[in-house]
Amino acid sequence: MSAVPKETYISPQDYLARERLAKHKSEYYQGEIFAMAGASFEHNEITANLLYLLKTLLKGKSCRPYPSDLRIHIPERDFYTYPDVSVLCGEPEFTDDIFDTITNPVVIVEVLSESTADYDRGAKFRFYQQIRTLQHYILVSSWECYVEVFTRKKQNLWELQVYQDMNESCLISYLDIALPLQEIYENVKWIKK
Repeated sequence: MSAVPKETYISPQDYLARERLAKHKSEYYQGEIFAMAGASFEHNEITANLLYLLKTLLKGKSCRPYPSDLRIHIPERDFYTYPDVSVLCGEPEFTDDIFDTITNPVVIVEVLSESTADYDRGAKFRFYQQIRTLQHYILVSSWECYVEVFTRKKQNLWELQVYQDMNESCLISYLDIALPLQEIYENVKWIKK
């Protein structure tokens, strides 16, 4: 993500007003707006697979997956962002009466690109850890078969499970489902092996 040329401090309300009219998505962090980069074909294929898989596996349950157009707000960090996939269980907690920004996802999935991997594993994960409802943070590589599932064990304790074999399924214990890597990566043509 790259910063929009620095003006003065932009309030969250001004950001939301701009963002709701914008043609391209931007993140917001403590008064600054950051343009979000576009995604590769592989990234989009993986995201579509994840949405389909989660929708199918969660059918009949109170949890639902959402694509990257659902904005997440983390008030503790004064941060607004668009995860690639988020899962919500129960009723959404919206930030206002426009109903396009929530604060209570239970699962967040980011499909990694080589240019965003460090940010998604570092600062962004630290921000996401402030979401009291978040139970799983899942990172899916778009250039190799590699999935990381972080599971919240206690408030400040996260357990990591790594999956890197196409014959494995990654367990999402809070949702009581398993995601087969073969289905996550279905139709993905590897640039690198």
